[in-house]
Amino acid sequence: MMLTFDETNFHSFCDKVAAKDKHLRQVIDAHGYPPFWSRTPSFATLINIILEQQVSLASAKAAFLKLQEKIGHILPEKILSLTDEEMKACYFSRQKIIYARHLASAIINGELVVESLSEMDNDDIRTTLKKLKGIGDWTVDVFLMMVLHRADIFAPGDIALLTSIKEIKNLPADTPKDKLLQIAAKWKPYRTIAAYLLWHAYIKKRNLKF
Repeated sequence: MMLTFDETNFHSFCDKVAAKDKHLRQVIDAHGYPPFWSRTPSFATLINIILEQQVSLASAKAAFLKLQEKIGHILPEKILSLTDEEMKACYFSRQKIIYARHLASAIINGELVVESLSEMDNDDIRTTLKKLKGIGDWTVDVFLMMVLHRADIFAPGDIALLTSIKEIKNLPADTPKDKLLQIAAKWKPYRTIAAYLLWHAYIKKRNLKF
């Protein structure tokens, strides 16, 4: 059975992973518990995560809000009705226009039923989503962590997470990724919870606002 978390057990899971690692405990001591980041399993959420690929969260949020302003509720049919120019005006890059349309078509054609993903195991979800153009491991990891709240996922492609490990553990900037993933492996079966703590520390250190 896959371990998941929700608002009722989130803090206790934070305490459990912090008991495994004094540096994670120090994050809680310094900044309190992280927010319970949560997103609904929907087409709009997948569009939002695609927008977040390789850009700042602030840039992605601006694009998502611009899209909402343009079309209201974000539905596949509405995405397909937009011209390239209209999508560019919502800050979509050429590649992300392609990805968004491909995702919209997959949902309309029945290739992807977002609501059914919650019933699948992590590997099957990864295989299903990665069949779609523009969806890679990072996008799947964020979906598993923040939408389905699977408790033991880590996102090795997330620069903020890797940076935060180095920062909380005072490691050199050139510490290889393999070493960082070895550290993350010690947080099983709560690697998602550790990631929430790491993002929390990263955001607090930089005083980021969203």
